[in-house]
Amino acid sequence: MLYRILAEIALVLHSIWIVFLVIGGIWGRKRLSVGAVHVGGLVFAVAMQMAGWYCPLTHLEFWLRRRLYPGTGYEGSFIIHYLERFVYPDVSLRLVFVLTIVLCVMNVFLYVSMFLKRRARRRSGISD
Repeated sequence: MLYRILAEIALVLHSIWIVFLVIGGIWGRKRLSVGAVHVGGLVFAVAMQMAGWYCPLTHLEFWLRRRLYPGTGYEGSFIIHYLERFVYPDVSLRLVFVLTIVLCVMNVFLYVSMFLKRRARRRSGISD
């Protein structure tokens, strides 16, 4: 029972992490520390994609599920196993990589625009 609860907690945390990576730039614009975690997470996501690694939360959840049901579980990415089946059937890893890069580029524009606006405010004497 404990392994099931822990596996479900890992699943929920993984879902929250993914949502944070997708929309965390909005929150990160207001708080520098959140922005730093968000950018770090995006860099880590790109590195995982390029190296062919899976998220540590995927490994944790899989390990917990194998303790609960020996000989079962899934191999591969959390995204592929839980989300892709319902939202993006037959999505290739290449497409996931491209979408990750698009997300990163969008966030670069978000953070750069925030930086330029703050810089302009400082020059004009207006504080945040």
